[in-house]
Amino acid sequence: MILEPQKRISERGLKVWRISGVIHSLFSLLLSGGLIGLTIAFDWPIWIIGAALIFYAIDTYLFVMLIPTLRWKRWRYEVRENEIELQHGVFVIKRTLVPMIRVQHVDTKQGPILRKYKLATVAVSTAATVHEIPALDMNEAEELRFFISKLARVADEDV
Repeated sequence: MILEPQKRISERGLKVWRISGVIHSLFSLLLSGGLIGLTIAFDWPIWIIGAALIFYAIDTYLFVMLIPTLRWKRWRYEVRENEIELQHGVFVIKRTLVPMIRVQHVDTKQGPILRKYKLATVAVSTAATVHEIPALDMNEAEELRFFISKLARVADEDV
């Protein structure tokens, strides 16, 4: 039996995902606030206010605390000579093998939040899709990008 990948993403990625959850929750706050405002303006039943507040509380807990924690705990990767293995998911765990021979190019990318926490995402492109390893330390991301690129060239030359 093949063991699961061992390398983890940076723990600072958890903070980044929580910040993204807070941004998501701001939209839920607007939605809930609008519903509360309509309830007051149109004299709708008072239970709608309670439902809106409960919706906001549950949404905030899920997207700020629970999902980022589960996502961080489950995210693992491993780069081997012939393949890249990725494991991720919150409730459904997905494991993916990307053969080195299929790798066309490797990129790193950063948004403003990742840059603030000195993190980057490595994107591995094949003909069919793009696979990402999120929230790696910048140095680790650059090293991984060069390492995968080197292995992909070697795999391409062997064919």
